[in-house]
Amino acid sequence: MQPMTEPAAQAQRVAQLLMCAPSAYDLLYEINAWMHLSQRPDKRLAWKQWEQLYQTLTEKVGIPVVLIEQASEAPDMVFTANAGLPLPGRRVVLSRFRHPERQVEEPYFEQWFCEHGYEVIRMPPNCAFEGEGDAFLIDHLIVAGYRKRTDICAHRYLSQITGLETLSLELVDDRWYHLDTCFLPLGGRLVAYYPEAFDWYARRVIEQHFETIPVTPEEALRFACNSVVVGKHVVMPAGCPILRFHLEERGYTVYEVPMSEFIKSGGACKCLVLYLLEPV
Repeated sequence: MQPMTEPAAQAQRVAQLLMCAPSAYDLLYEINAWMHLSQRPDKRLAWKQWEQLYQTLTEKVGIPVVLIEQASEAPDMVFTANAGLPLPGRRVVLSRFRHPERQVEEPYFEQWFCEHGYEVIRMPPNCAFEGEGDAFLIDHLIVAGYRKRTDICAHRYLSQITGLETLSLELVDDRWYHLDTCFLPLGGRLVAYYPEAFDWYARRVIEQHFETIPVTPEEALRFACNSVVVGKHVVMPAGCPILRFHLEERGYTVYEVPMSEFIKSGGACKCLVLYLLEPV
């Protein structure tokens, strides 16, 4: 497999988003620190919250959204950020989920990508990788989390297929089990992040490579970092006024959406969205 050419690596503009309406969303098992069978989501309210996110993205932000139908046996399939990592040139690295409960999603996402003209790239066997939940393309880098849901072997593989350096960030708190729950790329080298989710070395790497906006513990628990960024628009979970202030001070237009019923499963705005890149 040949790495990307340099021009392809640069073409990273988000052209549209992939979402999955919560027709079968529920909390039926516990595979992260947020999930408790005693606190299942209100499915009617979850649907309203998803619709508000969808309408905010399509009508206020003005970004096209394409949909995949939720499989009845895949209650977490709504979290499309975990489907894979789209790459320039209509390629996608398909996720290889750590937990059997989510592995049922893999063939549905693979079929969708194939039907929409993507070249599907698979991780080697026994190498867990959970897509855009744990990896972002930023400038000429891949920034990726590991330990909780993604194995470090996936980082080496991403570098091999893209020709890009991968910054590996170790996640040390079970509540922030995916990178996108505690690390928010905002364009260029500006990021917001929750420092305590990372080990000391990862914090050092982040501070050396990026201009950072630290997120408070209170707003991290409200999933402030799990926001959708499209250009200078940010769609974030409700109740994060400090981060909102810092973003608006830097010229971002911010929209808030209630996400209580998805936070019960350990996800919010960004978990419900996969960035699809502009074709090259």
